[in-house]
Amino acid sequence: MAHAETHPAQTAAAHTEHQQHPIKLYLLVWGLLFILSALSYLVDYFGLQGYLRWSLILIFMMLKAGLIVAVFMHMAWERLALIYAIILPPLLVLVFVALMVSESNYVLFTRLTFFGGGE
Repeated sequence: MAHAETHPAQTAAAHTEHQQHPIKLYLLVWGLLFILSALSYLVDYFGLQGYLRWSLILIFMMLKAGLIVAVFMHMAWERLALIYAIILPPLLVLVFVALMVSESNYVLFTRLTFFGGGE
């Protein structure tokens, strides 16, 4: 077998593939995570209640998780197929959970209608 020589363009491409990201990016993400965490704590500090409280907490949680996955787990620089392979299954699980929640409401309604409220 003949030994294939590496072309300079291939060598340059291999070096850029393992390039380090600037520390400024990581500091920016850490700052954003700190701000989002502070906002999440402020939701409790101001005593918000009900759907507003839980919506804000979940939004801040998802934003923080997205930042961590995108930057610290290097998902932002991966191929789209790999991103879909990792992100799509949890999203489908959330869809199935939402379907089961609506189904549970129907089952509860049906039981209360036909079997009474237990009075």
